[in-house]
Amino acid sequence: MPDIPRAQDQLFGGGGSAREKYAALVVGRPGWGALLKHELVTQLSQAVPGAIGFALRKALYPSLLGACGRNVIFGQNVVLRHPHKIRIGDNVVIDDNCLLDAKGETNTGIAIGSGVFIGRNTILSCKNGDIELADGANVGFNCEVFSASRVAIGRETLLAAYCYVIGGDHDYSDAGSAVLAQGRRSLGVTIGAGAWLGAGVKVLDGVTLGDRAIVGAGAVVRESVPAGAIAVGIPARVVAHREPAGQP
Repeated sequence: MPDIPRAQDQLFGGGGSAREKYAALVVGRPGWGALLKHELVTQLSQAVPGAIGFALRKALYPSLLGACGRNVIFGQNVVLRHPHKIRIGDNVVIDDNCLLDAKGETNTGIAIGSGVFIGRNTILSCKNGDIELADGANVGFNCEVFSASRVAIGRETLLAAYCYVIGGDHDYSDAGSAVLAQGRRSLGVTIGAGAWLGAGVKVLDGVTLGDRAIVGAGAVVRESVPAGAIAVGIPARVVAHREPAGQP
């Protein structure tokens, strides 16, 4: 996985002007044109309250995005980083104070399907990784989805409030060095269709949750959970299995 510098390294280290560093961190494209367009859209619409703000963002935000479908609602203070790598389907709601950060040098970015809801204060964050939310996914408020390789959340899957899906990890093998000084690694996370994560669930790197799996509130998922299973606890353990209606 390519090394992605910390924000403070991009802003304060190396060569380049302050404008170039800011553009690399936030806009994701070089040149004055992309920067001015990003800043103009942000200044005119990002923080505007009420119906006027909704209307301005609905009209202006799609011009920054890689793709944007019909009837997409952006709440107040929604922040877009590397927005040309963000693709959104139809009938999507992104509530107030969300951050969609598709940052990376070689990644595809963030793909949000149709009918998706993203609750307020939620963060979708890439470190040169990709995030995919399939059609009908529902992400509650104050969640974080982080990807340093690939995180995929299936159709009609529900993440309750305060869930964390962490598709990446730090190398801590050198006990004599700070963890921040060591490398990063990422296996990614896959969550199947129709799954349900209760409030406060943490899903760690390398985990796969099968279709229709349920994880109880507050659980920490370190190992994969099969389709239709119910897992609870810290660390999460499978305690039951669900069967579709009509099956024994």
